[in-house]
Amino acid sequence: MQPENSRVGTATVRMGAAILLGGFLFLGGFLFLGGSAWTEQAPYIVSQKGRAFHPLTLTIKRGDTVRIVNDDGDLLHHAYVESDTFNFDSGDQLPGSKTDIIFSVPGTFNVLCGIHPKMKLVVVVK
Repeated sequence: MQPENSRVGTATVRMGAAILLGGFLFLGGFLFLGGSAWTEQAPYIVSQKGRAFHPLTLTIKRGDTVRIVNDDGDLLHHAYVESDTFNFDSGDQLPGSKTDIIFSVPGTFNVLCGIHPKMKLVVVVK
């Protein structure tokens, strides 16, 4: 016959192991189903500075987000895309503002500025 506290200790260890195993199984299923924050794609950052996009070109996957940031201290910008398969218009972008574009279809797209016609960003969506 085992002392009373010995049985409680064994039961506690078994319960802890079961909880730990359950946690690993939950986490494994979460990762398998694509629910992990670790695999989530952060937006691609494009700066508008000096009346130019930086970088000038991007290659991304369909569904990815491109975040356009107006880093020009005192200039408005106005990003837009016009194509047969995809259109976007940011409206006027104040200095310091951020605009997200989610590219939902594959293709090659020109992001232009409606205020500064020499500004051009090429986005290739696979």
